[in-house]
Formats: sequence, structure tokens, C-alpha cells
Amino acid sequence: MGLITETNAEYYTGNNYGSYIYISLDDIINNFIVAYIGAGKLIPSAKRTDIMFHAKRGLQEFSYDTLKVIKSQELTIPPSLSLAIPQDYVNYVKLSWIDNAGAKHIIYPTRVTSNPNELPIQDNTGEPTQDQAGANLLSQQSLTEERWNNRSLTTDFQPDDYRDSTNEGLIGQRYGLQPEEAQVNGMFTINERTGTFSFSSDLAGKLIILEYISDNLAYDADMKLPKMAEQAMYMHIAYSILSGRAGIPEYVVNRFKRDRSSALRNAKIRLSNIKIEEIAQVFRNKSKWIKH
Repeated sequence: MGLITETNAEYYTGNNYGSYIYISLDDIINNFIVAYIGAGKLIPSAKRTDIMFHAKRGLQEFSYDTLKVIKSQELTIPPSLSLAIPQDYVNYVKLSWIDNAGAKHIIYPTRVTSNPNELPIQDNTGEPTQDQAGANLLSQQSLTEERWNNRSLTTDFQPDDYRDSTNEGLIGQRYGLQPEEAQVNGMFTINERTGTFSFSSDLAGKLIILEYISDNLAYDADMKLPKMAEQAMYMHIAYSILSGRAGIPEYVVNRFKRDRSSALRNAKIRLSNIKIEEIAQVFRNKSKWIKH
């Protein structure tokens, strides 16, 4: 339950605007203990640590599907063409570089190259070499990544360049452009070995925006939930506790399973943020004739 603890003057002179739409995870846990735990209630007792575990797991799952927690960072690509993956990164949504007018240009992932996970050092016979403990000796630099970073951006391709259409092995075998190559916004790969995003050399020095999905658990300040999904979290915690206990009748577990599903569906509808006026504005373009 929300409680305003500051005056209008304190709110507008501060920097925590819009915070009232959220409820913290600690408040969720405290409210659940008051409302659902105790004598005469369906859950007579439960450890706070158990409730906290299910609340965090619920927040994590809700972030992927219901809350769609998307964070964004404004970054500049350094000469190394690599940027560290954010601490609370789960998956990327979109990467874009920003032009002088502030408009976004989408950067697409590429399948033309890849980042190897291991770089074993080989001897003259091609066998990996080992140290005294028997572990493979590893190189510090990938030759594949080095060649990709140093590739020419001109049309004066080397004979063994994959972009050279006159290459003997490709004559008569190209039947059109590959969509992922038919753009000038640059490309990126995700280097799992180094924990970084790797960009093509034409993006060096560009200002980019990285949009990614977070699980909302990396920082204490992030552990909050939109109030429109508050009831769904209570139902998730109750169902998770009851379904993991022995001796609970199956019809009770199924009842809370249905309540959880219903509350989660309502939360998705509330958080979908559909505006009829905005949809109507987009649909007005349907009556336009597109001339070829």
C-alpha cells in the first residue's frame, strides 16, 4: 500500500520524480506477512527468508515477461571497438547509433563472423600446449577478431575477402543481397569470452544507445514493482509457498494457481499501456495509397 511521506514542496525540489508508481520489494514482503501469514489464515507461518526468495524469483520472472524492464545506456564506442556488458544485463533489446540530429540508426547483429570462446596455443603439430598443471595454454588475442576489426571499409577487396563478388568460388552462386549485409549502420557481435559487445570498425567513435533487459535484482534500488502488478506478486508468493509444502490439499494449491494466473493476466493488461488515441493515429495511415 502506498503512503506519501513528503510534501509537494519536498517532492518538486527533489529528484525522485515518478517514484509513487512503484512499491519496493521490502514493502511487498512486509504487506504479505501482515495480510497472509498468521493464526487463522491460510498460511499459519512462513520464514521471512522463504518469502523473500519467492518475491525475488517472482520479480525476476515478471521482469522478463510482464514488466518488460528495459534499461538503456548512452555510450561512446572506443577505439578498441568493445563495450562491457552491463552488470544487470540479461538480454539485449536494441543497439542504435545516434546521428547529429539525435535520431537512432539500428545496429544489427552479424553472422558473418563470431567470437571464439577459447584460444588454445598450438605446437608445430597442431596439438594444444599445456602448462605444468595440465591446463591448456591460451592466447590473449583472437586472430579472427583482429582480422574483423582491421577489415577494409573500402570496395578494394582482397581476393579472399567474403565481400568480393568476383571470387571464383562465388561466381554464379550469389542470387541477391543478404538483408543483414544490405545496410550501412554497422554490425555487432556479443563476445562471451571477454563479456563485451564487439562492433565493426565503421562504428568507432560513434555515440550509441544500448537497450537491454534487466532482471531488477542487481541493485537494491532496482528491487521495486509497479503498483499495477502488486496483487500479482502477492498471489505468486502465496502460490509458491503453498505448492512447496507437504499436506496442503491439492484443491487449495489449484485455487491459488488460478488466482496467480488471473492476477498476472490483469497486470499484463494494466501495464500494456494501450492508448486508443495513439492506435487511432497510427491506423489513419491505412487509408494512404502507396505508389510504386
